[in-house]
Amino acid sequence: MHELRFHSPRIILVDVTGREEIRAAGQAEPISHYTDAVRVGDLLFVSGCVPVDADGRLVGGDDVVAQARQTFENVAAVLEAGGSSFADVAKVTVFLTDVDDRPKINPIRQEFFGESRPASTLVEVGRLAVPGAKIEVEAVAVVRR
Repeated sequence: MHELRFHSPRIILVDVTGREEIRAAGQAEPISHYTDAVRVGDLLFVSGCVPVDADGRLVGGDDVVAQARQTFENVAAVLEAGGSSFADVAKVTVFLTDVDDRPKINPIRQEFFGESRPASTLVEVGRLAVPGAKIEVEAVAVVRR
């Protein structure tokens, strides 16, 4: 451990060892050069998950609520594969193609997060990488020991 002082308070730098790429069972093959998540030290970085099944087919059609449920199920599978859960999520980013869908997906989000309230960002985007997808969710979580 190293200590760095600019003024006050002090900043402590900790050596982070190990980087592990995580692929979750039952998840579609990535559509580009990435993995489902990367674990570095005690943190798990979950790639953006979209509403697709194991074969990469869109789930939910035009229904943003059904899409949200599939998306959060995919996030749950990746979190579990990396040794985490929704209770361990520190930061979540939700991308919607229509920000007015937020009230529709919020009950689904609350089902998965329960009492946990992560830091959160909501971003409206013109479109997502999977045609027809209305939602994508990425997360950063603490890995359980």
